[in-house]
Amino acid sequence: MAHQDWGGVFPALMTEMNKDGSLDLEGTSRHIELCIQAGVGGFVMLGTLGENNSLLAWEKEAVMRAAVEAVNGRVPVITGIAEYSGDMAIASVRLAEQAGCDGLMALPSMVYQQDSREAMAHFRAIAGATDLPIMIYNNPVSYKVDLSPEDFVELADVDNIVAVKESSHDSRRMTDMVNACGNRYRLFCGVDDVILENVVCGAVGWVAGLTNPFPNESVQLFDAARAGRIDEAVALYRWLMPVLHLDTSVKLVQYLKLANQITGTGAEWVRPPRMPLVGEERARVESIVLRALDNRPALAA
Repeated sequence: MAHQDWGGVFPALMTEMNKDGSLDLEGTSRHIELCIQAGVGGFVMLGTLGENNSLLAWEKEAVMRAAVEAVNGRVPVITGIAEYSGDMAIASVRLAEQAGCDGLMALPSMVYQQDSREAMAHFRAIAGATDLPIMIYNNPVSYKVDLSPEDFVELADVDNIVAVKESSHDSRRMTDMVNACGNRYRLFCGVDDVILENVVCGAVGWVAGLTNPFPNESVQLFDAARAGRIDEAVALYRWLMPVLHLDTSVKLVQYLKLANQITGTGAEWVRPPRMPLVGEERARVESIVLRALDNRPALAA
């Protein structure tokens, strides 16, 4: 599917699991269908919320294949490439190609804290190894390397680097990217609780965590913002904001999987070293999600 069509809400989809930690591919496929019916524009599989680094290579391929089959060409399927080295990343690219994915979301090398020169070389190596279109995931908060708008100007000669998931947690960055790069890249918001500001300032897409438990509301919020229905968007944003904040925690996977379970969109089971929430922390997340459900707005038809 052409990368020029990449836009709208792309859930950073959870990888559904059974209680023993084994893959629940049927559950993942059911979740995909719920999101498609809500009107999402595509999927990002095997990102942070997909527990990429907790899965073996054959499991990653199984998740990709299940997603491609479930989507059946209706929207693009992009998969995360998050590995320790360039060679390992390219091996994952081959799995994505074989599985029929429409594109890649490339992360910096894991564990080693690169500088921007090293990260750009890593992205160039991935791009040079495939014809698939690539979204670069820029998240200095989590991965300790920040590609500036000027760095993306430098990368503009790489034809198949076509999009950026901007997750600097700075809402000003979207404007800086547009000013520096024009329309060279498809710009996606990557932090849930700055989505409204990012869309107003030029984001054409949202790689979204909260679409997992709240697919319909997420799509309506994005669509209202893109269409300039700001009062409608602000009302949804204020209602959803306490839940959107869950996406910025170290335990975002556990938080959002618990939210999925509460809303009936999935299960809370995670792969160690993550563990299901307990005690006061669990009660706090439950209260945030239940409060949102109690005040859930009626959506426009």
